[in-house]
Amino acid sequence: MNSEFKRKHSRGWLNAVAAAALASIGMGTALADEDEGHMSLRSLTFANGGTLPLSMINNSPDANGLNMCTPSGAPGGNQSPQLSWKHAPDETRSFIVIVYDVTAQFTHWAMYNIPAGTSSLPENAGVAESGYGIQNGNDFFTPNYGGPCPPKTLQPFVHEYTFTVYALDEFLPIVKAFGDFVPAGPEGLYQEVIDASRHHHVLGSATIKAHFSAVASANN
Repeated sequence: MNSEFKRKHSRGWLNAVAAAALASIGMGTALADEDEGHMSLRSLTFANGGTLPLSMINNSPDANGLNMCTPSGAPGGNQSPQLSWKHAPDETRSFIVIVYDVTAQFTHWAMYNIPAGTSSLPENAGVAESGYGIQNGNDFFTPNYGGPCPPKTLQPFVHEYTFTVYALDEFLPIVKAFGDFVPAGPEGLYQEVIDASRHHHVLGSATIKAHFSAVASANN
């Protein structure tokens, strides 16, 4: 997120409210918790609490062709990370994966109705029409993974990103698009998850996090 920040941020408060509601779901959310019986999540692409690699970062070239999303101007891979999870409840029928910029209140990736037999997603599973699940629209208004691109001109420069997997005992209905807002925005999916939680269909979740800045000094 960078050049489109102002346009997207007008919807940010909606995402913030929805994300806060999701975070409040008391389902034993664990940060890379490997204890038996607790759902856990990890990634081979980045370390929990670490810095995201360039393979995950977006591309937004400036007038000189340099990528504004990275400190050096190097191109990003714009690929979703490898993710794997353990200890999902036995009654699980589907999973949801959400990548969210807590700092900017911005959804980078949302995939739902991932079949219960799945325990991992490979790198770049967030490419359009990858087939691992249904990809909801993100805040770039695209149905795929859109990598981080924190603005270099707005503080705080360092953004925190959360990666959460939810286990449900049902498949969600297809999130409907509204008028010309295609694909369906993340708020619709968040509402479905909140409704599922109210009816006790969210069985568990696990979260890991990392950070990134497009300003070199902020990473030190």
